[in-house]
Amino acid sequence: MATQSEANLLHLDRLTKVFTIRHGLSVTRFSAVDNATVTLTADRPEIFAIAGESGSGKTTLARMVLGLVDPTGGHMFYKDRDVTELSRKEKRSWFLKEIQPVFQDPFATFSPLKRIDSYLYETALNYRMVGRSEVDDYLDDVLQVVGLSIAEVKGRYPNELSGGQAQRISIARALVTRPSLIIADEPVSMLDASLRMSIVNLFKNLKEDQGVSVLYITHDLATAYYAADRIAIMLRGWIVEAGPVEKVLGNPLHPYSQNLKESVPEADPDKVWDTKTTLAVSATEEFTLTGCRYAGRCPMVMDRCHQEIPPEYEVQGRAVKCFLYEDEAKTAKN
Repeated sequence: MATQSEANLLHLDRLTKVFTIRHGLSVTRFSAVDNATVTLTADRPEIFAIAGESGSGKTTLARMVLGLVDPTGGHMFYKDRDVTELSRKEKRSWFLKEIQPVFQDPFATFSPLKRIDSYLYETALNYRMVGRSEVDDYLDDVLQVVGLSIAEVKGRYPNELSGGQAQRISIARALVTRPSLIIADEPVSMLDASLRMSIVNLFKNLKEDQGVSVLYITHDLATAYYAADRIAIMLRGWIVEAGPVEKVLGNPLHPYSQNLKESVPEADPDKVWDTKTTLAVSATEEFTLTGCRYAGRCPMVMDRCHQEIPPEYEVQGRAVKCFLYEDEAKTAKN
């Protein structure tokens, strides 16, 4: 059985998810997540961002961590236990209490016919966080963390809330079980620009004041750079670059990471935009290419990129999945 260090809060060991698409008699299999390895340490809470364009596999990775999608291969450890080997009862009573989700659309989380406070009460009582006589005070303390109170929430329906309030209540609901890790899947993408930073700042406060780590799934590099301690860039199921956010986004090495950073709009009227980013192959074909999945649109492509899968090289304080850094990695080892 695979093992991991007890110093890790979460360790994804070559986690893989293969989907099958049927077109008549033909069958295509592709790895939406392919051998993803991510580690969050237990001794220091952090915000770890998973970034990439739509279809990169980041949401599938998040759903595997939450237990909503079963992995095809690899292992997932939480604290010192292999989650892939837990019983259904253990997952419900322990793991799902320790790891809580915050989803993209806060209104999709709640039924429009159900009072918003009922979700908070059910979560607190079902997980036996407190008794019925103390539940109001307990929930008020939790809501205070996100800038609300039980008096503001009690008796209200989702349609009576703003988008920012609904997302704050989603975060409060996640905090009810006192988790060590929150999986936040595009938590600000549906909010107005004026509200996004308040939610991002809330995650930073949870890390610093509550000791909660956050796996922050996003396509927004600006909020990732502002909030995250470390980041992994995903491309068609691969993690192509990972390391401290200042290094990966400040000076990206992988051609895809560079392209992703260049695509972020800047307030510069003199900037000449590079429009040569059109896919040379379809998005589905990129998953099934023989060699590098970025070879069809990489400006630095070499012949070997079409035939060989690049390994992961440790260079300049981060991991990079690209043949361009083979010689640099060898020099660093020597």
